[in-house]
Amino acid sequence: MENKYHAPVMLKECLEGLAINTDATYVDVTFGGGGHSNAILSLLSPKGKLVAFDQDEDAKANLPEDERLYFIDQNFEFIRNHLDYQGLLPVAGILADLGVSSHQFDEAERGFSFRFDEAELDMRMDRNAGKSASELLNALPEAAIADILYQYGELSNARSLAREIVAYRSACPIETVGQLKDALKKHTPKFGDYKFLAPVFQALRIEVNHELEVLKSFLLQVPQVLKPGGRLVVMSYHSLEDRLVKNFIQTGNFNGEAEKDLYGNVNRPLQPISRKVITASSEELAQNPRSRSAKLRIAEKTNS
Repeated sequence: MENKYHAPVMLKECLEGLAINTDATYVDVTFGGGGHSNAILSLLSPKGKLVAFDQDEDAKANLPEDERLYFIDQNFEFIRNHLDYQGLLPVAGILADLGVSSHQFDEAERGFSFRFDEAELDMRMDRNAGKSASELLNALPEAAIADILYQYGELSNARSLAREIVAYRSACPIETVGQLKDALKKHTPKFGDYKFLAPVFQALRIEVNHELEVLKSFLLQVPQVLKPGGRLVVMSYHSLEDRLVKNFIQTGNFNGEAEKDLYGNVNRPLQPISRKVITASSEELAQNPRSRSAKLRIAEKTNS
């Protein structure tokens, strides 16, 4: 089931990064198909515990029957409150596999992929919360759409694209993937359309799910959630996420400027375990193309 839903990326590297203590408590903030979670459970003793988060209703179908597993059907933005409520603080390790699962991309009705023209332009991780991509595109002013495409898709022609979207919706609401593609066809190259459409869809997905805000909130809570010596393992799939994770691990903030004490020591709650970002092996790249963009970073909470 898990391979059909989502093959876990860099599984071996993630498990090694967590440095698992068999009797301790761990958290997987993105359960998905359960690939990483099941592997963690296999290493835990009867005393060990695993807390898994996932706001996507589809993920519940992958839950194993295991008394050591605590499943929380919520976004991980408020991880500390949820763990505190369950009486599970502090924990020995946290795993975050960010982004969209293969299952979500392959389910046409979710609207995450530009492969399915008839699909509704939804893009919500939690289909019962917030506004869909379609609702945003039909309601936001041109300048706001341009900002989204520029900031989250890093598209240099964001203003032109926003102008086309607004012009299209004035005649017909943009409700499907195909309609969005049609609105942007003037700017879509005949060859290499993937490179053009991927950042457009990424930008909208990030806005719909407030992904960067959620990531920031999560990272700020990590030092409060981890016990001294506890590990944070984060896998990201685009530069915007990776930059936030890298800066926070290295400097304790998101701007990347280190703050030092009177003795010249950097004030940061986490210590990077690996200096360089970890990427998938050539063997995994051949077996799982999705691992191509994955970047893994590992950090440990200092004893202070």
